[in-house]
Amino acid sequence: MGQFWTPIDIRANSVHPGPIITPMLDPGSDEETHQLLMSRIPLRHYGEPENIAFGVLFLASDESCFMTGSELVIDGGYTAW
Repeated sequence: MGQFWTPIDIRANSVHPGPIITPMLDPGSDEETHQLLMSRIPLRHYGEPENIAFGVLFLASDESCFMTGSELVIDGGYTAW
């Protein structure tokens, strides 16, 4: 098990986003890729940047004060499929 820097109040968590609507992922640019991704996202839509921001806000808040060593997956179920 890795060492967490809890003696000096440093928590280590990570965020793992799925397909998010950004200029890098333009769903209109390639219909074949769009259909393939949609078939693999259980929620059947791309995420928005705000979806990731809310997860990061949670990790930065006091509400996550007892979390460390966690992976926050925000992907519409993509990795669970």
